[in-house]
Amino acid sequence: MFNESINYLRKSDELYKTVFIGGILTLLGFLLVPTFTVVGYVVRVLRRTSRGDEEPPTFTDVDDAIEMTVEGFKGFVVAFAYSLVPLVIAGVLVGGSIISLIAGGGGNSGGLVGLGLGGLFLGGLVALVLGLAAAYVIPAALANFAEVGTIGAGFDFGVLRPVLTSSTYARGWLIGLAVVIVGGILLSVLSIVPLLGTVLGVFVQFYFLVAAYYVIGRTWGELRDVAPVGDGDSPSEQAAV
Repeated sequence: MFNESINYLRKSDELYKTVFIGGILTLLGFLLVPTFTVVGYVVRVLRRTSRGDEEPPTFTDVDDAIEMTVEGFKGFVVAFAYSLVPLVIAGVLVGGSIISLIAGGGGNSGGLVGLGLGGLFLGGLVALVLGLAAAYVIPAALANFAEVGTIGAGFDFGVLRPVLTSSTYARGWLIGLAVVIVGGILLSVLSIVPLLGTVLGVFVQFYFLVAAYYVIGRTWGELRDVAPVGDGDSPSEQAAV
């Protein structure tokens, strides 16, 4: 599936247009709305590939882009909610550790300094573990959101639990991770040329992000046996949230 994911976008008749627009949106991601559009595109990739549709979605007209952005905002909410948990927990641990270090630094309180250093280490470790857990759950949560079309579907652990604990999903996630790593290596190589590397990097980043989610979509379809519906760009169950 690794090779298929790398070649996924190449199946599109609008390959260059799609990568160009996706790269520009990635570059402008700090404005948030372009990020929502990219997430919306990824959601469509998940929906199509889970249904066995190998034709990549495209950025077509303004109305379609607005719909994609709205859907991407919902997907962003799902992903952000999972990311927020490790950030908050790690922030509390690290923040408390910094306070202990500051308090211990004003005198001879070695105990407070030791507690602060231990807390920093523990906070970093907890952040790493929870961050990896979030990174493992988010693709499946987005896939279920893509299938059902509601934000709540991203937190439906009755559906997600058997998927997340399956060897099939774990294997697909690892393949997707390998795709991301290859993209990261390519980005590192491009960064040798400062300006050109930065410009080209956003297009590479978008390309490999889509490739990784192609793997997740295929894996989700294999586990969930998602039936084809319509043109592949509408969820099987549409709702306001």
